Amino acid sequence: MKVTCVGGGPAGLYLSVLLKQQDPSHEITVYERNPAGSTYGWGVTYWASLLDVLHRGDPETARQILQHSVRWSDGLAHLHGTTVRHRGDEGFGIGRRRLLGILAGRAESLGVRLEFGQEAGTGADAGEELLDGADLLVAADGVGSALRRPHEAHFGSATVLGRNKYIWLGTTKVFDAFTFAFVESEHGWIWCYGYKFSEEQSTFVVECAPETWSGLGLDRAGESEGLVLLEKLFAEPLDGHPLIGRAQPDDRAQWLNFRTLTNRTWHRDRLVLLGDAAHTTHYSIGAGTTLALEDAVGLATALGGATTRDQLTAAFTRYERERRSALLPTQSAARHSARWYEDLPRYTQLPPEQMFALLGQRHSPLLPYLPPRLYYRLDHAVEQLESLRRAKRWLGPRVARALHGGRARSGRS
Repeated sequence: MKVTCVGGGPAGLYLSVLLKQQDPSHEITVYERNPAGSTYGWGVTYWASLLDVLHRGDPETARQILQHSVRWSDGLAHLHGTTVRHRGDEGFGIGRRRLLGILAGRAESLGVRLEFGQEAGTGADAGEELLDGADLLVAADGVGSALRRPHEAHFGSATVLGRNKYIWLGTTKVFDAFTFAFVESEHGWIWCYGYKFSEEQSTFVVECAPETWSGLGLDRAGESEGLVLLEKLFAEPLDGHPLIGRAQPDDRAQWLNFRTLTNRTWHRDRLVLLGDAAHTTHYSIGAGTTLALEDAVGLATALGGATTRDQLTAAFTRYERERRSALLPTQSAARHSARWYEDLPRYTQLPPEQMFALLGQRHSPLLPYLPPRLYYRLDHAVEQLESLRRAKRWLGPRVARALHGGRARSGRS
């Protein structure tokens, strides 16, 4: 087949690797609108389960990603002048630029053609000239997909803006644990998530309610002025290290509202959506890159051997069905995590140890409906008994799946 993929992020690049391995005769081209080597996002996180998926798909890619990753196992929170540390599952971080370089290099070594600096277009005929003659078109160009946009009525695209403001930064502070810090300003709470992605730098995401953002003047501050203010607010976790922005020519700070995207269907004729072009999940659960790579595995598996139009349609349907099912628990966790942060003042009056414990429970569909102190006591009691712990692990995903399924049937997913 002649395969054209628009979007040179993790999903598009890894799909090209997998399809080329399936059949070296595939003619695969990946178009990326940005120049080679240019990216943003600092570092990304993942867990050991992704390495298992990658090893099954392409051991060489898995080996390279692990080789260039850093690890942590603790979680740490700063709150009310107290630092709380918990042991947790081992996590991994890797620079986004490094990850894309690994995937691009692997794709090229297999014979995939990479075209950087190529824009797919924006009108009703977006990408048609560029993509002419392809048997399979893959939209892997993100939440604002230029290929999806002209056909959003067909896809049933819906976007919900999160309430809070956030900004994606870097720092030379190398955190030895996944670090949270919650600061109460005169205009409300502001907090950060920090994690290392190399031995030299860490990702530093800052979030706050819109009232806090405007009250602190961050809505009017340029990037350099805003960084100075944030460095003062987060002096404790930063330990004297600077924050690093994206250095826009106009000094514009990149504050955003998270966009949760859903689509009623993920394919149209020869066009199929992949990764953030199909769905997004709130960044606070650190699953975006993992889901993009797992989407690539799902689509490649479904496409195995498909060549005719009917076979492709059946493959798209199978891919969409299986990935939707797999995504349900993660999407539920992401919604509840985003809500936990939007309701942060509900939890900040707890003792730091209890608040950190509920931070770890923020994916629970029950937490928003119980008083925080009561939930903490009940959860603490459950964790003392193995039989109740097993019941909790069995019941939690099923409750999340049922709640999300209800939202989907009512058109709110």
